[in-house]
Amino acid sequence: MTTVDTLRWSAADTLVLAGRSLRHWRRQPELLLLSTAQPVLLVLLFTQVFAGAVATPGMRYVDWLVPGVLVQVVAWDSAKTAVGVAEDLASSTIERFRTLPMSAPAVLAGRTLADAARNLFVVLAMLAAGTLVGLRIPGGPVAAAGAVALTVAFGYALTWLFAYVGLRARGGEAALAGGILVVFPLMFASSALVPVETMPAWLRPVAAHQPLTAVIDAVRALLRGQPAASAVATALAWTAAILALAVPAAVRRFRKLST
Repeated sequence: MTTVDTLRWSAADTLVLAGRSLRHWRRQPELLLLSTAQPVLLVLLFTQVFAGAVATPGMRYVDWLVPGVLVQVVAWDSAKTAVGVAEDLASSTIERFRTLPMSAPAVLAGRTLADAARNLFVVLAMLAAGTLVGLRIPGGPVAAAGAVALTVAFGYALTWLFAYVGLRARGGEAALAGGILVVFPLMFASSALVPVETMPAWLRPVAAHQPLTAVIDAVRALLRGQPAASAVATALAWTAAILALAVPAAVRRFRKLST
């Protein structure tokens, strides 16, 4: 089998398994509804609760908040990949996949691709909620599309990281705990909810130079129509670095479990 045939085979298997995950959500519409309602509520509540308490020089709080919540929620939702992979592993679903003549990496690639599709849906829903509470996008539709693409791409990279976590965990609860351990410090020690400059001196360099802040700042610049080339380059570098580390690690772990 040639390299082209192998790639075509892997891509076909990936799409089949992504379709499997997407059909799972279609058959349980309440799952998709609830997972979308929560981030939408976060946008609505945060803008009403914190708008008068947090100073964001040069912009309204809603314009500051929504880009941060977009990236925060995508990071949190990506952690659910760990739970799904761990549950498939515990229920022997992955074991059954191994017995089939299919590409081994496609099992993980299909899951992460489906989770990226879910993240896209959630991001669009949150942007719609943001416009309802007054979000403005001076950058225009092209910049908004770039912000959405960057957010979803970063989430996709994180799903591979959490796929690895799921393969290491012993059950869904352990995977969820591992995901929380990774995501929570990054979510709150970032520029999502408040400016980094308002944080304690020891925390500022950590918050300013971590991946969520890099992506949030890039998305915020795009939506605001501000010069964003440097911020986008930094965000893409973080995304590429996570993919470069997480994809081989997850595939190696999957193959090790297969032996």
